Amino acid sequence: MDTLLAAISSSETQSLALAEIGALLLVLGIAAFFAVWVKLSVIPFYLVIGLLLGKGGLFPLELSEDFLKTGAQLGAILLLLMLGLEHSGPSLASAFMERKSIGAIDFALNALPGAAIGFLMGWGFLGAFVLGGITYVSSSGIASQMIKETGWQRSEVSRRVTTVLVVEDLTLAPYLPLLATIVAGLGAIAGFVSVAGAILITGLALVIAFRGENALGRILNTQAQGGLLLTVFGAALLAAGSAELIGFSSAVAAFLVGLVLTGEVAFAVRLRLAPLRDLFAAIFFLFFGLSVSPVEMLPVLPLALLLTALGILGKMYVGYTIAKDMSDGSAWKRAGAFLIARGEFSIVIAGLAATTAFGGQLKALTLTYVLLTSISASVVLRAFRSTFEKARAKKKP
Repeated sequence: MDTLLAAISSSETQSLALAEIGALLLVLGIAAFFAVWVKLSVIPFYLVIGLLLGKGGLFPLELSEDFLKTGAQLGAILLLLMLGLEHSGPSLASAFMERKSIGAIDFALNALPGAAIGFLMGWGFLGAFVLGGITYVSSSGIASQMIKETGWQRSEVSRRVTTVLVVEDLTLAPYLPLLATIVAGLGAIAGFVSVAGAILITGLALVIAFRGENALGRILNTQAQGGLLLTVFGAALLAAGSAELIGFSSAVAAFLVGLVLTGEVAFAVRLRLAPLRDLFAAIFFLFFGLSVSPVEMLPVLPLALLLTALGILGKMYVGYTIAKDMSDGSAWKRAGAFLIARGEFSIVIAGLAATTAFGGQLKALTLTYVLLTSISASVVLRAFRSTFEKARAKKKP
């Protein structure tokens, strides 16, 4: 009898958990509809919902932390896998060689100010290293979504913005494992081995991306839709899990898996994984919001506002640099607006440094910073597009 009661109780608990998860996903879906209606990025809405439902929020929920952590990790992996699928080796190389100096400009304008503020906060070299990475890298996920929503996917502006995003993402390939090594307190030799392994893996993936398109196209039959989806998704998860075992970033490993796949295979996989990517991305941003109390954001708000102002100026100048020679004199404004938002990588970096002495304050600062920059990007882009639309309307007879 006791066994039966225990089973019933367990069943009721599981049913309640399923109902809570279903209700949560429903709220996220409504938020996504609302974001489209007001023409803003949905990411800030996911983060705010997490704040409201997490510790210290207005409506705290008792959800399985393991479920949310796994979902968040899957979201990061799928986001980066999809980004890798958007690019091919030759196109990346040509874009990089065309504007190779932009990486240094981007780094100087966006990473160095964050690093300097990390030092001023008294967080030392580690704090400077972490905060510089958080302020440096734009959100590839938000930028891609904004480009798609505004209809600029196949434009020259989109290609140039993508060049900047890819340079940033590739820069993070050695950065993330090095950060994990420093946070873990490993020695110089272990750090050197970790970074050397990261560079080797990245180089190997790029070589395959250049040379292996035809071979992979023959191996992976795009007509076998189920097999293709399972193979690519499984390979991304296997690569991500294996990467973490050797101190490499799981998210970057997934990006490299996507980079290896090009042509018809990449197109077929993008088509089938896009809905899953959006689902787990929502969980990824939601979980980060759940892990921070709104009360913790108030002390860091002035610093977040300062970082946001510097971040907007830095990315707008990068946009000016890459698009100033275009015939459309306002193209650089769109390019800069696409780059303003920080998102998934900034949150991943803050998560890696969560165990440090300043980890709690850093998480609150990063969430506030991501919220402010993602909202600012949408508002700035919307303002520029409204100007274009009015000018175009005046020209019509």
